[in-house]
Amino acid sequence: MIVLTLVAAGGAGAQDSRRVEPRVECRDDRAIFAIGAETPLVFSVEIADTPAARARGLMFRQSLPERGGMLFIYERPQQVSFWMRNTLIPLDLIFIDETGVVRHVHSRARPLDETPIPGAVVGDPDPARLMVLEIAGGEAERLGLGRNAVLAHPRLDQDKAVWPCL
Repeated sequence: MIVLTLVAAGGAGAQDSRRVEPRVECRDDRAIFAIGAETPLVFSVEIADTPAARARGLMFRQSLPERGGMLFIYERPQQVSFWMRNTLIPLDLIFIDETGVVRHVHSRARPLDETPIPGAVVGDPDPARLMVLEIAGGEAERLGLGRNAVLAHPRLDQDKAVWPCL
């Protein structure tokens, strides 16, 4: 069972911050999400953490396994935008901030569409994203993965992560 708790940060002017307990054992090839007080949602992922790997992404793939995907990781949080050039399958794009919180989900991106898909909605006060998870189109909705879900992953700064790894 996962419990989403609110822990008050100390100090003058400090803001409340969310923490998920208990901590989990993280691996680079898994994206683990807390989406409520249920069993964690785990995806097997390939990592795209270089400019070349991020540029290629899931282009030319014919399919994705259930609960499989690609996790795009940037060197620092930044505004990001994706497109579906040469991508043959519909995808859900899960945009994640530097604390591991899902900030935006773009469902069922159309194959081969070159229209930019921004990582934040208009008016988002902090549009910078550190990671983007691409999974099969419709899978996020089917599994209940949406805004405010929390990711545990070893490539997050564990001092900032809402759900730190062991």
